[in-house]
Amino acid sequence: MGDKGPGELMGPYEIGQRLNVSRSRFQQIAMRPSFPKPYQELRGMKVWLRADVEAWIAEHRPPRPTDGDEAE
Repeated sequence: MGDKGPGELMGPYEIGQRLNVSRSRFQQIAMRPSFPKPYQELRGMKVWLRADVEAWIAEHRPPRPTDGDEAE
């Protein structure tokens, strides 16, 4: 007992939403050698471990400064 499974999973839709990109743009990103391999390939869809995706985002997509962050 106590097996909690692999952790939370994400599909292409959730990852695209997280990255704020279109589905086709996510498909391009997923082909990069640096992007994590899918945890599992289901019939018609791949799924990734959320922890792997979040680690990739932290390394490859640092937060960008936005206009207006400074007080006038």
